[in-house]
This record gives sequence, structure tokens and C-alpha cells, in this order.
Amino acid sequence: MWKGKLNNMKLINYKVSSNDQSKFGVKTDAGIVDIVKAWEAANEPQNIPLSLEQWLQADEDSKQRFHRFVNSNKNNNDFIIQEDQIQYGPCVPKSAKIICVGLNYRKHAEESNMEPPKTPVLFNKYGNSLAGHGEKVEIPADAKQVDYEAELGIVIGKKAKNVSKERALDYVAGYCNANDLSARDLQFRTNQWLLGKAIDGFCPVGPYLVTAEEVGNPNQLKIETIVNGKVRQSSNTADMIFYCDEIISYISNYITLEPGDLIITGTPEGVILGLPEHEQDWLTAGDEVTIRIEKLGELTNQMTLSLVKNEEHQQSTM
Repeated sequence: MWKGKLNNMKLINYKVSSNDQSKFGVKTDAGIVDIVKAWEAANEPQNIPLSLEQWLQADEDSKQRFHRFVNSNKNNNDFIIQEDQIQYGPCVPKSAKIICVGLNYRKHAEESNMEPPKTPVLFNKYGNSLAGHGEKVEIPADAKQVDYEAELGIVIGKKAKNVSKERALDYVAGYCNANDLSARDLQFRTNQWLLGKAIDGFCPVGPYLVTAEEVGNPNQLKIETIVNGKVRQSSNTADMIFYCDEIISYISNYITLEPGDLIITGTPEGVILGLPEHEQDWLTAGDEVTIRIEKLGELTNQMTLSLVKNEEHQQSTM
């Protein structure tokens, strides 16, 4: 199922400055290898993927050439940049489908006073919701109940349609931290969750796409949320009701999954919504939220407040 150490990597989208174009790199012990810069200097006869999108679409031979190329340049200071010098981008393509699984941890279902679902509960976000590690996330002015949700993200690496549970993990390119930020008051304004879930920036992911080979079993990972230095969620992906292989198989029976598509797999207990009402201290401007999943690094974002109210909402409250 997992192919060993050949393709163990942490892939990253980044910019050196706000006006810079997005770059593609690989995190190593020495720093981040600038893939395009290294490739242009090498004048290699064989092509390798030069962007995350190309890597996700590449066949196994191309990925092996890519891995060998990274290994041969990972200590060359001419192509290395340090992480404190970059701005992180989302570690999935903006064009990706974002499919979310709701109520997928047993203890989270218990704290929500809801019956565990019999089949995966699916909803979606869009590319506008993606944000990178370190990016500030703006809370809409009329959203008063913003919640964090630590989630394991699955990034698809091969076209998947009607795949079996037994083969499902073969279609995974890698995994990432994700924060399914949710404006609960907007989420439950109607019986459709979309408004409270698909807000701009409300799906931070990263900092890395960690390849499946490096992660191993995705359902044996510690998962945590830290808010302003305090641990608010602490669990393990073993507590999922539907494991990653079952989720991929189930979705692929109805929706064709393409390379780069992101599935976020639900959140464990400890969200603000699950607390007694008098203990619900919702996220607000200045709060710093870190999602930490074993083997995937840490994803941190600070919340800011929008000063512009939605025009329709303003009119409805006049």
C-alpha cells in the first residue's frame, strides 16, 4: 500500500514576497529547495514536474526522477531558501474540489449530542476558502460564532472512480493539516451549511503536502488544536467513524476524484460548539489558531475582523 522511502517528501507552495509569483519547493533538513531554479541551472535532458500541479499529475517514473533530482540538490546552497524568508501558500491547487466530511469522530458526535452517522456526511468548500500557513483569516463583520476544527486533509494523486476500500489509499498523493473554520451562526442560519463553511479563507491548509509514503497509516495520527497557546482539541485519527480508505471509496462511487482534490475528514471533540453555552468563547480578531497533526507539521493562522458588513445583511437589519 505504501511504497517505502523513495517518494518521502514535504512539498510546498510559497512566495518570497507578496509581489512574487508562486514557487514550488521541497522542504529538506537544509531548507526549501527552489525546484525551478535548480532545474534551470542543471540543464537536465529529462523533464521533471516544476509545479505542485504538475507533480500531482505526474506518473510514477516522473515522480521518481523528481525525487532523485531533489536529493541531488538538497544541500546546494545556491537553490536553498530558509522557511523564515518565505510566505506560505495553500498546499493544494486553487482549482481543487474541496469535499468535507461532517461529524466523523465518535467523541465529537457525543459532545454534539448527535447520533453517529450511518454513512459519511458530505458538504463542500471552494477554492476561495483556501489559505496558507501564516496567512491572516478575515472574520465577516456579522459572524459572531467562529469555531476552529482541526482536520486531516487527504490530497488525491490519481483519478479515482468507483475504487474499492482496499485500493483507496493507493490513490492518495499525500496529507496535510487543515482547519475547517466555521461561522456557526451563519452555518445554522438555514438547514444548509454552506454559508458558514465556504467563507473566504475559512479552509487554511499546510504548511506542507506530506507524501503518503512519509505518513504511512493516516488513521494512527495525533491531532490537536492550540488556540493562543492553549490546547483545545487533542485526539487521534483512530477515533474517526469512517476511516480514510472508506471515505475515499464512498465518495468515488458518486463523484470522480481528480489529482489535487482535497478531502477534509472531520474534526475530533473539543470544538467551541460542543462546550456549554456559558463556556463558548468564540474566535475573534487577534486569536491565533494552530492545527498540529503528527508528521504534518503545524498550521498557524491569526484571525482578523472585517470592517465591511454584507450589504444585504445591513439592509435586513435596518
